[in-house]
Amino acid sequence: MAKSPLRSRLTAIEIAELLRDLTGWSRKGGVISKTYQFKNYHEAMAFVNATAWISHRSDHHPDIVLGYNQCQVNYTSHDVGGLSGRDFVCATKVDSLFKL
Repeated sequence: MAKSPLRSRLTAIEIAELLRDLTGWSRKGGVISKTYQFKNYHEAMAFVNATAWISHRSDHHPDIVLGYNQCQVNYTSHDVGGLSGRDFVCATKVDSLFKL
């Protein structure tokens, strides 16, 4: 049985194309990341909790670094040893939270 395209390791060209559609995200090796800024800790924490809910529903969990008024979200697909389509789908979902 073939792997889903969302669960396959992406090529450098595919990653570059997908990154063009994401504002503020950058790639470092096999990780994409973005830092979100907030007014205070309460807003940052609410964002982390909403991100956790999206991650749970997607069964794909980022590494999150939380500060007083900022949150860095890092996605990678450990099962493929790099980036997969799931990372970009989840990044898009997290971005939509920030726009609410």
